[in-house]
Amino acid sequence: MVDQVGLVRRAPYALAALRIVSGLIFLEHGTQKFLGFPAAEGAGSGWAFDNAGAFAGVVELVAGLLITLGLFTRPAAFLASGTMAVAYWMAHAPQNPFPVNNAGDAAILYCFVFLYLVFAGPGAWSLDGVRSRKAVAVAEGGDGRAG
Repeated sequence: MVDQVGLVRRAPYALAALRIVSGLIFLEHGTQKFLGFPAAEGAGSGWAFDNAGAFAGVVELVAGLLITLGLFTRPAAFLASGTMAVAYWMAHAPQNPFPVNNAGDAAILYCFVFLYLVFAGPGAWSLDGVRSRKAVAVAEGGDGRAG
């Protein structure tokens, strides 16, 4: 038998794990384009800014880092989701109508995972949560510091 209360209680942690892992993998796409890590063909080519992928790389770097940290999660996820929708329709869909054949399945998954984060928020373990708790403490007359 499944403990429904236990599952519900742990949902923010599962959401945080989804956010952190998807943010890190998204960030990795940006680091490959601009920092050359991990090494691969075309790694480091983002600095030329001669293609749409380079501009997507900026979003991957910035939004990937923000999503991973859980900082400004909703706006970062909104930007990342939209970027992946554009990437799919501009770069992948024209090649073939089937995502598994046009290598667009990751772009689709990123688009919808990040769209979910726009509505669900960051979950546990986020800097947004720290900022929110601090704002509540200040609003209640405290200075926002623990202790």
